[in-house]
Amino acid sequence: MRRPTLNDVAAAAGVSAKSVSRVINGADNISPELRLRVEAAVEKLNYVPNTLARSLKVGTGDTIGVVIDSISDPFFAAVMSAVEGAALDGGLSTVFGSTGSDPERERRQVERMVMQQVRALILAPVPRSHEYLRHYASVLPIVMIDRAVEVGAFDTVRVDDRAVARTAVEHLVRHGHRRIALIGDDRSFATARDRLAGYQDVLAEHGGELDPALCRPTPDGDDEAVRTLNGLLAMDRPPTAIFAINQRAGIRTAYALHTAEYAELAFISFGDFPLSQSLRPPVTYVDHDPRAIGRAATQQVLDRLRGDPGPARDIFVDTTLVPRGSGEITPGPGAPGETREVEVVS
Repeated sequence: MRRPTLNDVAAAAGVSAKSVSRVINGADNISPELRLRVEAAVEKLNYVPNTLARSLKVGTGDTIGVVIDSISDPFFAAVMSAVEGAALDGGLSTVFGSTGSDPERERRQVERMVMQQVRALILAPVPRSHEYLRHYASVLPIVMIDRAVEVGAFDTVRVDDRAVARTAVEHLVRHGHRRIALIGDDRSFATARDRLAGYQDVLAEHGGELDPALCRPTPDGDDEAVRTLNGLLAMDRPPTAIFAINQRAGIRTAYALHTAEYAELAFISFGDFPLSQSLRPPVTYVDHDPRAIGRAATQQVLDRLRGDPGPARDIFVDTTLVPRGSGEITPGPGAPGETREVEVVS
């Protein structure tokens, strides 16, 4: 099948080839109407600039593009550090961008990097349609991290979220807990949905209570974390344990518990965080190692760039549960539902 050309895009958009070139190369002083017409034609035809295809074919590019949720997120900051180190070892540099979990921003970041002629992409995809990636995948390797996409066959590096969540909740059940709160219930992300499913699996199997009121979103800041804990403790039958299903939820939950001086509530975090071992008790956590994910994703990129023609791979990074004290606390007398009066700073 013939690859569409710049002239094909110009004809489809009803503009000159020069106008198409100016839009593709990010020139200033282009009307929004013209830009939209050209972008629509590019998408319809699955057009990839010839300069990009030539650069990739002869191997002149030396940069991997990395697009993640947020550069300030501790998990993705560690992923980026690992990618950068592994890429340098492989003779490549890196350029980073963030999506802010915004689908349109994701697409703009990807398109910007493609136009900069990166040799490969590592992407933490935002929930949305990813049809637009199909024509890029024909000319450069694309590796998904932390979550898969709904279309195409792309290499993916992640953990088995449902199975790992089951391991964490089963650990709490073995220590006598049946009313277990879940923090991080953000169902727009497949990772959160899978971890929620693992949590629900275990409670259903062991006669625990599937109480929707025990499932709370990731707190937006320390004050919100304290309010979330207050709400859980104020229930007629409060939880005896908390499972935080992402690193940010773990950090905020630890802050709220220790601000409240309520550290006797059992607690497991999906992912470790700084100073968690210095708390009393130290935090039990799922070793969801972002550095391992970053290294594995970069290795897959390097393998593809070196000519690995194999089918798309779904790579699962190993995880372990690290017991350090907080996840081994047993319920108090009369649990579930045993509680005491406590002053929570808000």
